[in-house]
Amino acid sequence: MKRTKTSKAWMMEHVTDPYVQQAKAQGYRSRAAFKLIEIDERDRLLRTGMTVVDLGAAPGSWSQVVVQRIGGKGRVFALDLLPVEPIHGVAFLQGDFTDNDFAERFEASLEGAPVDLVLSDIAPNMSGVPTVDQARSIHLCELALDFAQRHLKPGGNMLVKVFQGEGFDELRAQMQAAFRSVQVRKPKASRDRSAEVYLLATGLK
Repeated sequence: MKRTKTSKAWMMEHVTDPYVQQAKAQGYRSRAAFKLIEIDERDRLLRTGMTVVDLGAAPGSWSQVVVQRIGGKGRVFALDLLPVEPIHGVAFLQGDFTDNDFAERFEASLEGAPVDLVLSDIAPNMSGVPTVDQARSIHLCELALDFAQRHLKPGGNMLVKVFQGEGFDELRAQMQAAFRSVQVRKPKASRDRSAEVYLLATGLK
């Protein structure tokens, strides 16, 4: 199949992207690692000994960052429909986190430990239809919020990727009703042209 000009331009941008190069050099599975690193350095989300859940973890770069930053005493759970290559110190569960049977399996794995932080860098499979993709993105965020409300300890935190557009303000309002503070973060590793931002919710009520 012949590559289009658009795909060639994307490939050239990807190959020359400094974050892609840094990810390869530092052993991260994707450039997304630097989004979490920047937010953590600003907001001090990750601390030694925490229990952290990484929703939609594949390919695993966020889990890599988390396990490096919480030390050997913490626990990291990576959840995804897709398989994830093993990461030392990370417990991977494959399945749908909205499924009741899967939720029970996850809760059993916790062994009663309270969850300190829920991360979600999930993006929908893009259809190319902006209104459809936006609705899917917001829906995934709402599912992640529901998961966080069910599993986080009181005072726990959440970081979720969301695309600005229809439904964004309503999602933010839902999060503000559940948490003491909700802030918008746009890390440098998030491309300028992208509508993605991250909502950082702290202090589950």
